[in-house]
Amino acid sequence: MRVTQGMLAANSLKQISNSYNKLETLQNQLSTGKKITRPSDDPVVATKGMAYRSNLSEVNQYKRNLTEAQSWFDSSESGLEQVNSILQRTKELVVQGLNGTNESDDRQAIAREIEQLKLDYMQVGNTQVAGNYIFNGVNVGSPPINENASGMIESNINLDPFSVEVSKGIQLRVNIHPENIFGQGAFDLMNNVQTAFEQNDVNSLKDLSTQVDTQLSTLLAERSELGARSNRLELIENRLDSQEITATKMLSNNEDADIEKVITDLTVQESVHRAALGVGAQIIQPTLLDFLR
Repeated sequence: MRVTQGMLAANSLKQISNSYNKLETLQNQLSTGKKITRPSDDPVVATKGMAYRSNLSEVNQYKRNLTEAQSWFDSSESGLEQVNSILQRTKELVVQGLNGTNESDDRQAIAREIEQLKLDYMQVGNTQVAGNYIFNGVNVGSPPINENASGMIESNINLDPFSVEVSKGIQLRVNIHPENIFGQGAFDLMNNVQTAFEQNDVNSLKDLSTQVDTQLSTLLAERSELGARSNRLELIENRLDSQEITATKMLSNNEDADIEKVITDLTVQESVHRAALGVGAQIIQPTLLDFLR
């Protein structure tokens, strides 16, 4: 086959064009720090990158769920601590009321304090986190405890557990069993203590003292269970942190360019490109005008 001058020129221009494309690719990698800028550059890298990003996005969402769950645990623990203080004070007042030296006026004063403790108890039961009532099961939009027209406190708690997905396929309950702490029985107990002091009924106070102890024991058990779930949440958080590090590393290995190698390749390609331009200039045949000068 006869190689013509036109064939040499066309092939030279083709190779120079390919050299420009290689330079563009290397310059893009250097400026972006990524191996590819379009999926068509390397479909395999692009496909793996989508999978790694999806995994990383999933882990980040679970970590946001963990933050919400932790806020519920912290607020619940704070609320139970306040309930503990209320019940402890109620116990002290009941013991004080059993003292035979108290006059009727003294017990009336204690009754007034019990009434305030009861109202504080109700406010704790209506604790909100980000606008959600944390002691009302899944019915987070409505207060679980209300005061009726006659001044009596009524508890209408939703008993369904409120859970948050903290890992793939793992639902963790983030609220307590509210009926144990804020059920109608707890407020009936406070009402009965108040009534006993108002009616100067010392005999009833003895039985009520035992009921307060029982409520304190129930509270302790609830706090223990809440603490156990909080500890589990920390373990899940540690595992998610490890997964996030692994996913980020895999994404980086898949997409990030080796900058040192890119700079070296770019330098070599620039040298090759300049040489190709020089040789190409010599291959292209001079025109007739060059001979007429």
